[in-house]
Amino acid sequence: MTSGAESGTAVSLQVSGLAYAYPDGTQALFGVDLTITRGERVALLGPNGAGKTTLVMHLNGILTAGHGTVEVAGLPVRSDTLREIRRRVGLVFQDPDDQLFMPTVREDVAFGPANLGLRGAELDRRVRDALDRVGMLEAMDRPPHHLSFGQRRRVAVATVLAMEPEILVLDEPSSNLDPASRRELAEILRNLDVTVLMVTHDLPYALELCERSLILSEGVIAADGPTRSLLADDELLAAHRLELPYGFAPSAHPR
Repeated sequence: MTSGAESGTAVSLQVSGLAYAYPDGTQALFGVDLTITRGERVALLGPNGAGKTTLVMHLNGILTAGHGTVEVAGLPVRSDTLREIRRRVGLVFQDPDDQLFMPTVREDVAFGPANLGLRGAELDRRVRDALDRVGMLEAMDRPPHHLSFGQRRRVAVATVLAMEPEILVLDEPSSNLDPASRRELAEILRNLDVTVLMVTHDLPYALELCERSLILSEGVIAADGPTRSLLADDELLAAHRLELPYGFAPSAHPR
């Protein structure tokens, strides 16, 4: 696959030679290289313990690379760039209740932009626009804990969209959602004009939303290609402890 740097397309995320060991000596990443171009939706797949969470925590500077570099839209992730990096990289947690802590939906969505110094009409525009994009504008003045789990996840996405990020990073976005909420979230994500990196064990959801997937295994990118092709490779999936649901055939599910 041609990288954005090679083709001239704007690059949202560039990871080069990224290696990291935890303080106890456990090596989690062994030299990760990946490029995601602006507007792509890419799934990050891999078994438990593959290094997915460790990689994600490098994207907004929660962890500092032991070796290699991470750049977001050309800006290197360093201690002196963290404020802007954390605006550019919007991380949506697996549990929305880790992200929602204010009395109302409006205040939760306003929290990030307000910390950047936005006030008045511009702050209100950001909040309304973000909530409208996830179909939750009518819930603006409701307490988050009065919403369903699926609605809270959509509000969590809005808290990140209000920051106008370069890339949206979703951690297991389909987990614990009922079928209707899962479908509604998929429709929202398809319509967002933002680069998306989706960390997931839900292989059908990856196929539904992402033309391209990466398999991270034992701290390296083991495969990078069209999602349908990767999921049709039984030997590849088995080698990296990935399994499709019983009876699911990628070829029978057009995007």
